[in-house]
Amino acid sequence: MSNTDNPVNGDGYPPLEQLPQHVGMIMDGNGRWARRRGLPRLAGHRAGVENLRHVLRASVEFGVKIVTLYAFSSENWRRPVEEVRGLLNILRDALGKEVGELHKNGVQLRHIGDLSPLSDDLKEQIRAAVELTRNNDRLIANIAFNYGGRQETSLPCAASSKPRLRLKR
Repeated sequence: MSNTDNPVNGDGYPPLEQLPQHVGMIMDGNGRWARRRGLPRLAGHRAGVENLRHVLRASVEFGVKIVTLYAFSSENWRRPVEEVRGLLNILRDALGKEVGELHKNGVQLRHIGDLSPLSDDLKEQIRAAVELTRNNDRLIANIAFNYGGRQETSLPCAASSKPRLRLKR
């Protein structure tokens, strides 16, 4: 069988023309990973963020165009306060440490979700990262933070119930 007939090349990877253009990842299981190793849940969350660096680098190298990371759903606010606080700190730290390198590598960051419950400084940090990277075109990294089905249906409903001005034609 020739290499063109083989769905996997000699390196164990599919040929580049068969790679997806958009990859979605749900960041789930980090707390369980940590527990199995006798570590605190936040250590698992930090390890998950560390793995993202490798995933994003490989995505750029392989030519994947879009990665969507489902990082924190609106339902995650129900977790213990200390864990939520820790997750927000991990986000803050990751943005502070990684945005420059992501920008240098041509990664465009986008946010999916509701920023309103976040602190003003974290909102500004997210907005600044999105603005800094907005013209990058090697990879789009959608970060879904504070997203969710319930939220996505309730926000438009709430917006549609607000009084509107009617313009005369």
